[in-house]
Amino acid sequence: MTMRWKKLGQIFDTRKHGLPEGRVGFAQSPQTLVFKDFLRIYFSTRSLDVASGKYLSHIAFVDVEKDLRTVRGLSSDTVMPLGELGAFDEHGIFPMNVLRHGDAVYGYTCGWNRRVSVSVDTAIGLAVSRDDGLTFQRLGAGPIMGPSLHEPCLVGDGFVRVVGDVFHMWYIFGTGWRRYNDAAPDRTYKIGHATSPDGINWVKQEAQAIIADRLGPEESQALPTVIEIEGVHHMFFCYRQSSDFRSNAARGYRIGHAFSTDLRHWTRDDDNPGLEGTAGEWDSDMQCYPHAFSHEGRYYLLYNGNEFGKFGFGLAVLER
Repeated sequence: MTMRWKKLGQIFDTRKHGLPEGRVGFAQSPQTLVFKDFLRIYFSTRSLDVASGKYLSHIAFVDVEKDLRTVRGLSSDTVMPLGELGAFDEHGIFPMNVLRHGDAVYGYTCGWNRRVSVSVDTAIGLAVSRDDGLTFQRLGAGPIMGPSLHEPCLVGDGFVRVVGDVFHMWYIFGTGWRRYNDAAPDRTYKIGHATSPDGINWVKQEAQAIIADRLGPEESQALPTVIEIEGVHHMFFCYRQSSDFRSNAARGYRIGHAFSTDLRHWTRDDDNPGLEGTAGEWDSDMQCYPHAFSHEGRYYLLYNGNEFGKFGFGLAVLER
């Protein structure tokens, strides 16, 4: 199944277009909410926690014109506050997937908090907007999905679609942490699947959704996004080695792909989209955090580039 994708270049650059006040870079995991005459693209940006000297992650957005290139405006602040002391999202939200549901917009968040023996753990929350996605309010202080018997840690990156009358979520879960040489522990995670009648109460499949690991058992997969094209469901995600991936381009994130006709059994096919970095450009060493969407009859893929989206995101279009 050949899919010809054309790169359209970087459409949002944090150095050119700026960020909300107090943010210090990054526009990670772009996710769209389509309006009649423009698109709103949510992303995760960062601030510096003065007390610890470490980053905090927040959700902001940029509005772009229908041409997908012209920036209309940038949110003046983040769309929701971080969690309270000790909450699952105390230290950040990254990413947030948005979905229209009735007269509301659901925001599925990935909240994270720091740990002692390892750096972080995550869970999936739900916040709701009643003002067309300008601000979001949590349904409650806790997550709607977290670790379980066979998914012990790092549940996050939820992407939700409604098919028929069923909510489907693809997400990631950690298989565990490991020390590599003398470095701090690093994690491995895989893509899972869950269903729900209402988008709030979920039943996990409790199994790896994509069985084929291109890089072997220590392949980490992140940020699934699913779209239907000509009757076939296509999942795009990013994958990497579980160690030495932050500055080693050969082990860093690339865009992966799988397809399915029943939303449960997936065939791995990384040759499509076949997006490669451009030497000397913003995505030369890394392509990560994809988001697929349709707009005026065409199919597009947003994605981040070098340094995990530090400098913004770009766009590709399906040509066939």
